[in-house]
Amino acid sequence: MKVRKIINSLQRRGLKGSIKRFYQGREKMDVIGMWGFITDTKETPFSLEDYKKHKEGNQITLNWVIPEMGEGSGGHLNIFRFVSYLERHGVHNRMYLFRHSRFQSDESLREFVHKYFSILDKNVELYHDTKLMTFADGIVATSWDTAYCVRNFNNTISKFYFIQDFEPYFFALGSEYEFAEQTYKFGFRGITAGDWLKNICINQYNMKADSFSFSYDKDLYTVKKKQDSTKRVFFYARPVTPRRDFELGLLALNELSKKIPDLEVVFAGWDVSQYEIPFKYQSLGIMRIEDLSELYGKCDLCFVISNTNLSLLPLEVMASGSVAVCSKGANSEWLVNEDNSILVSYDPNEMANTMYTYLNDSEKLEAIRQKGIEFVQHTSWDVEGKKVLDAVLKGIKEDEESFNNRG
Repeated sequence: MKVRKIINSLQRRGLKGSIKRFYQGREKMDVIGMWGFITDTKETPFSLEDYKKHKEGNQITLNWVIPEMGEGSGGHLNIFRFVSYLERHGVHNRMYLFRHSRFQSDESLREFVHKYFSILDKNVELYHDTKLMTFADGIVATSWDTAYCVRNFNNTISKFYFIQDFEPYFFALGSEYEFAEQTYKFGFRGITAGDWLKNICINQYNMKADSFSFSYDKDLYTVKKKQDSTKRVFFYARPVTPRRDFELGLLALNELSKKIPDLEVVFAGWDVSQYEIPFKYQSLGIMRIEDLSELYGKCDLCFVISNTNLSLLPLEVMASGSVAVCSKGANSEWLVNEDNSILVSYDPNEMANTMYTYLNDSEKLEAIRQKGIEFVQHTSWDVEGKKVLDAVLKGIKEDEESFNNRG
């Protein structure tokens, strides 16, 4: 164990850094350094000269502020999808990393994004540091921390908040919850994933907000016909993501397995090998996105519960010919319903009983499966992209008219 720590230290700090670290002793937690951006109120002022020069070009431009990303990050994938739509439809986009540590140059960022996020239009500009931002018609926050950067950047006409989930709910009630919630009071225009979030923005924070809905990648997800008679349930298992209810789901599946001893459960989304699981299961860990549709199609039910906004998974499940089991509530029912999905409460026994009922009623299960396929095939990312485009153009037009009237 000590040898491994020494090797890790040498890899991270080098020889001189490791020696210095040894004599310094254990590092202190730098709370102020970590959260200093919360109290940083240094503004980038509005420049009338930049505004007039920009207007000469007659090109609407957006600055997007994004958090650091990993390979295949779902949140970034969705951002890039809509940015690409805007780029193809006359709005130019620049993207800037906020609070980055992984990328030390624009070129390294571009290489990474083009390798792992080929969905992003090649005409989108990518920058590794928000200090490089220049005037734009609008600026867009894409996560709660990036909202603090957007708050301070005033060399723009409009400020937008691209909201994919209610991020205060990611934290226990405490400092981080407050940091995240405060961003909804900055006066930005919300562009939200679904009406649940739009209603929160409007009703709880008096924001202006528009929403878009979801679709799916029609090249990746296609209807599969289940080839065997084994009763099989997929569970999106993310113990590292509390809002995805891993413990609750595990209890429900344990009760379901008691009712159906030969049930096969398939876990994917994270490695669950460290957990004691007393029933028959497969653990597939983090899978390639290209393999997911085949997996969903092999399962009678796909258990994809959530305590916050639902993800794209229910639609991807439907598109693959399986049946989504989702949690009841406004956070889900803005998109799914009892015609195209199975809805369950947050009680594990009720979850197990409901799934048991449908697994033993092939006609009811098939009816929902067909309704799900029909529903999802009528969705379109182009339709949703147009909603985002319209929200951006409307916001900039209204804010520019207000600016000119003041001026």
